[in-house]
Amino acid sequence: MTPHVAGFAELTPSLLYALLRLRIDVFVVEQRCPYPDLDGRDLEPGTRHIWLADGAVPVAYLRMLKEPDANVRIGRVCVARVARGRGLARALLAHALDLAGPRTCVLAAQAHLAGFYASLGFQPTGPEFDDDGIPHVPMRRAHGSAATISPAGYGNAASSSVIDLRRPV
Repeated sequence: MTPHVAGFAELTPSLLYALLRLRIDVFVVEQRCPYPDLDGRDLEPGTRHIWLADGAVPVAYLRMLKEPDANVRIGRVCVARVARGRGLARALLAHALDLAGPRTCVLAAQAHLAGFYASLGFQPTGPEFDDDGIPHVPMRRAHGSAATISPAGYGNAASSSVIDLRRPV
């Protein structure tokens, strides 16, 4: 699957609907966590939406946010239930980390997934906290982490078919 990258203005209405539907299906419906997903950050000029699709249907998604301290915040990482177990989250994160380049990446991992993020080079930076009833762990990955994350076909500009991967986040 080819990773797709777009800013908000580049998303068509039907694609935006499909991406938001995926997020709601996973976080609100499946995890039974009614929370305000539409927080305004999707609209920010520095935000990049990254997804993998099965045909025209998005099956994995994350967003990258430009933070005031120049870090990149990765969030809303989700994979459709029918697409799990295929390594899509790892592939998507490998692509996002490649796009982040030398910048430090931060995220708030759901606590049960902290080990998965640690396998990608993220380290806990604070105690577990509650976010809308779900335990989370703040994590950080500095550029040059020792973790090996690039599955075949992902992780560098030469192997990707996405145009202009180095757009500022």
